[in-house]
Order: sequence, then C-alpha cells, then structure tokens
Amino acid sequence: QVQLVESGGGLVQAGGSLRLSCASSGRILITYSMGWFRQAPGEEREFVAAISWSGGSTVYADSVKGRFTISRDNAKNTVYLQMNSLKPEDTAVYYCARKGLSGSYLDQYQYNYWGQGTQVTVSS
Repeated sequence: QVQLVESGGGLVQAGGSLRLSCASSGRILITYSMGWFRQAPGEEREFVAAISWSGGSTVYADSVKGRFTISRDNAKNTVYLQMNSLKPEDTAVYYCARKGLSGSYLDQYQYNYWGQGTQVTVSS
C-alpha cells in the first residue's frame, strides 16, 4: 500500500515562496511519474506539474510555468514543488499523486494514489 503525505503548505503574502514536499511510505516511488494538482474552493481540481520517474522530464500548467518547479529525490522517496512569485489565485489545497504507467500527465484520472492535501493560502 502506498501512502503519500504532503507538507509545507501555509499562509504567505503575494510574491512570496513556499516549498511543498510529498513523502511516500510503503512501496517506493522510483519507477513512477508523480504529479501535483490543486483545488480551489468551488473549483475543479486542476493539474499543476508533473515529473517523470527519472526526473528528466517535467510538465507544467501554463498558469505556473516559470514560477513553480517540480523535482524529486528518489533516494528519499520524496517529490517537491517549489513555488515562487505566489499570487492570490494560487490559493488552493495542493495534492501530490502517483501516476499510473500510461496516459497523459495532465489527466487526474491517470493517477492512482493521492495524498490528503496541504493548504496554500496567498494573501494580497
């Protein structure tokens, strides 16, 4: 059984930075691509970023490109999301997820394990 635990969320002013972490217990993540999604109140969950199992490929939503960076440390079984130049519209619950072996990085239904989420609030 895979368990994913996010941490690092909090309250930050616009223009600030946060670093989210997603640690896995149970089966290791090393052979799986990982993604970050977010869900704002009253909104659908949306794709933020994804990274291949090796870390060699990354994909970002247009809304975060140039501001967010996804990375991973397979030795620590952990995935990170560095968020810079935060905006109030980045306020959401952020989830990490482990992707299955096929399908689009952007499609949440291709991810089969999810963390419980961590709240990020950006004040103006």
